[in-house]
Amino acid sequence: MHIPDGLLPPQMVAGGYAVTGLATWYCLRQINHQGHTLENIPKASLLTAAFFVASSLYIPLPPVSVHLVLNGLLGVILGYFALPAILIGLFFQALMVGHGGLTTLGINGVLMGLPALAAYHIFQLRHGLEKFLPESWSTGICAFLGGSGGLALTVLIFIALTLVSLPTGLDPTAEHRAILVLALGHLPLILLEGIFTAMVVLFLQRVKPELLEG
Repeated sequence: MHIPDGLLPPQMVAGGYAVTGLATWYCLRQINHQGHTLENIPKASLLTAAFFVASSLYIPLPPVSVHLVLNGLLGVILGYFALPAILIGLFFQALMVGHGGLTTLGINGVLMGLPALAAYHIFQLRHGLEKFLPESWSTGICAFLGGSGGLALTVLIFIALTLVSLPTGLDPTAEHRAILVLALGHLPLILLEGIFTAMVVLFLQRVKPELLEG
């Protein structure tokens, strides 16, 4: 899912840095307004490490191989901390394990960071849903939708970037078939990350509900 160096044209790489820079500025501004920054840093550090490890382990799902992303989980639990946490994880992945690249750090931030923010806002919908459902149900449903939706949005952005940036000389039929296989290969992972996010969130709701505030 990481976009490596040299795949995208320079203007798209620059645009990725511009969008990620603006989004990071907005997230840091929201973090300052919310307060409790120091208290949230250990939680963000722990999930950054989880993101680093999970994104580095590939799972074979023939004919493709995929890897956990967990950007939805980070968005649900960390809120606006998720984007800076993901950027730090992507930076160290590029340096230490060769996933992604330094020139594409911005566009990979768009790919995984912005869906994490969308997952955070999906999870906040639980407050409205609690009027109609028990708290545990509304929390579990919104956590599942946030976890699965974060990865699903990442896959959609990846496909869009791939369609826009591929050389024109490629066979369009083979190109579309490869993208379809890639998308279908991620469907089990989208469901898995949604279920995993819901399980983690429901566990935290029982033992440490203050970690879900924010």
